[in-house]
Amino acid sequence: MSDQHFPHRFIAVEGNIGAGKTTLCRKMSEDFDCHLILEQFTDNPFLPHFYDNPDRYAFPVELFFMAERHKQLQGDLTQPKLFHKTTISDYYFMKTLLFARSNLNTEEYQLFQQLFNVLNATFPNPDLLVYLHRPVPHLIHNIQKRGRNMEQEISAAYLEKIQQAYFEYFHTQEQFPILILELEDADFVAEPEYYVLIHELLKKEYSKGLHRVDVKQLQ
Repeated sequence: MSDQHFPHRFIAVEGNIGAGKTTLCRKMSEDFDCHLILEQFTDNPFLPHFYDNPDRYAFPVELFFMAERHKQLQGDLTQPKLFHKTTISDYYFMKTLLFARSNLNTEEYQLFQQLFNVLNATFPNPDLLVYLHRPVPHLIHNIQKRGRNMEQEISAAYLEKIQQAYFEYFHTQEQFPILILELEDADFVAEPEYYVLIHELLKKEYSKGLHRVDVKQLQ
């Protein structure tokens, strides 16, 4: 297949932990020949310690994530991709600030935000930001199902806090289109009709600001 059906040069796919971001991006890249950017989260040496002791390890874990994301995106988003019309990523750099706001104390966050603003200044906005929204119980089910040991202690309260940070950001963002896909328990791998629907939604053009679609109701 070809990526010619996408009118967007840069699609960022976001969502809470366990929403299915990476799975969707991999499938889209394989089926439509998109340039793929995947977050290298397992390389963060502070992450296992953070889940055990978040107060102590929040700042180094977020600082490491920011540095690694910046290094990766600097190479992927600032260089032209000769054989791909569309780049699809399973994260957007703003994620760095949203997680930091949820995890850091006030003084740490103020310092972190200053560093973030400097690094973020060189990156383009996405042509379309897609947010995969699932209720927290479904996220927990997916997290348990994929079985990453360091994620098994993530609480519902933490997932709710991350979700709230995203939605607060979305309601203030008017520079590019944001498409919230309400997925509930829709499995776009086991039930490919949902994958087809998502693809059709990503082929459309959207005005700047917030848009919301209940994918299950499209069936």
